[in-house]
Amino acid sequence: MLVDTIADNPFVTDEELAEKFSVSIQTIRLDRLELSIPELRERIKNVAEKRFEDEVRSLPLDEVIGEIIHIELDNNAISILDVKSEHVFVRNRIARGHHLFAQANSLAVAVINDELALTAKANIQFTRSVMENERVIAKAKVTKIDKIAGRTFVEVNSFVNNELVFKGDFEMYRSQKTY
Repeated sequence: MLVDTIADNPFVTDEELAEKFSVSIQTIRLDRLELSIPELRERIKNVAEKRFEDEVRSLPLDEVIGEIIHIELDNNAISILDVKSEHVFVRNRIARGHHLFAQANSLAVAVINDELALTAKANIQFTRSVMENERVIAKAKVTKIDKIAGRTFVEVNSFVNNELVFKGDFEMYRSQKTY
């Protein structure tokens, strides 16, 4: 069951697995070790290496907020952001909104198949607070490319455990050199 669960969702954490199977985290780690299943970081890297058919053109990968795990330029992209202490307010452990926006916005820039992509307009909504130690999965989808105006429209939805926490519609400027 452990192998099947991880195959279905390679981004599941040991903590989530322990909760799902009602066992300790140590039991999950020992079972993963016995089954030669790599830890989460390695699984994410493996998925990213297999899925990167395209290369981000609009900004360096180290400028993307979160970790891109899938991208098809001018189509869709996915990134992961693990919310840590540096991302939250000290008094209530709630993630600062600009980090969630930055993840979504940088993913909207990264999905553009152009060397120049800038945010022209964004309509965003936070649908629930994100807490420290939660994992945010942002999914970007290009909904329209207007070649004449040099604009690309990107919808980004961010989730924690399949619950929508952020949604944004981005109008992106791009140079008119490539399509």
